[in-house]
Amino acid sequence: MAQTQSVDQVKAAMPASLAPDLEWIPRDAAPAQENFATVAPGYSSSNLGSLELAADTEPALPSAPGLAASAANPERENVPYTAEWHQPPFSRIGIGADVSLLGFGIKPAIVLDEYLDARGLISFFGLTTGQFEVDGFKINANIHMASAAAAVDVYPYNSIWRLSAGLFFFNGNQISAATTIAPGTSFNLGSVNYYSSNTDPLNGSVVLGLHTVKPAPMVSFGFGRFIPRSNRHWSFPTEFGVIYMGAPSLTVIPAGEVCTDKAQTNCSNIGDPTNPVAIAFNSNLQAKLTQWRADLNRVQFYPIFSYSVVYSFNIR
Repeated sequence: MAQTQSVDQVKAAMPASLAPDLEWIPRDAAPAQENFATVAPGYSSSNLGSLELAADTEPALPSAPGLAASAANPERENVPYTAEWHQPPFSRIGIGADVSLLGFGIKPAIVLDEYLDARGLISFFGLTTGQFEVDGFKINANIHMASAAAAVDVYPYNSIWRLSAGLFFFNGNQISAATTIAPGTSFNLGSVNYYSSNTDPLNGSVVLGLHTVKPAPMVSFGFGRFIPRSNRHWSFPTEFGVIYMGAPSLTVIPAGEVCTDKAQTNCSNIGDPTNPVAIAFNSNLQAKLTQWRADLNRVQFYPIFSYSVVYSFNIR
């Protein structure tokens, strides 16, 4: 078996003029002998003998660096509050509360994509004033607000500004009042003076409905995301817009007796279709209602103004 010679031994066997130019070349360099001949011209490769350089004497190459941690998708908990986070669809929801001209509201929302959210709007409010009197009219008013809608929010250019479109599929908003005119109180109706009867005072109910159009479309704009595209949980969006509810409806149902003179010598129950006093009163009342309804017909949009507080969290 051929004896292995070290690099120092090979150098010692070479002429002194060539030994300093000899460079160490790894075994796996291709081709090794030709490279050596190039390094040491005039020296034959046959003089190398059985020179072997063990593989385990080669310096280890550093391993390739792994993927930087910053290049991987970080956990949401490690994302700064101001950083943008592109949530997958239906991955994050928000539950909010608001105050608006529709009453107190609950607003659930869910992410659709980077630019879109879907949102629900549930509002309610109730107020009974109790009885109060104005110029002989004893009034008990009731404000009843209840509505439910669904909307889609669009954030142009992924900004905090928002455009929304929705539909009120339930709308029970109305104002009602029950009134009694104090006995002997005078009032004018269609340029005719009437007096509430002492024996059966004139009374009635009035309902102003704010839900002529069903379902009612809405459009709005605002700023602040209902569901932040960051690691924040809280948001405080504001909204302005209108609902197309149609002209408010007006219903008046009267009852009792009216008189045409203060001494109450010419009176009639307004439900008597044969009495001239009742006939004239109902005719004047209908003419007045027609005028009031024409005035209400100018108001077909209901304003939206709301300020919300929303808490968001991941669901997957």
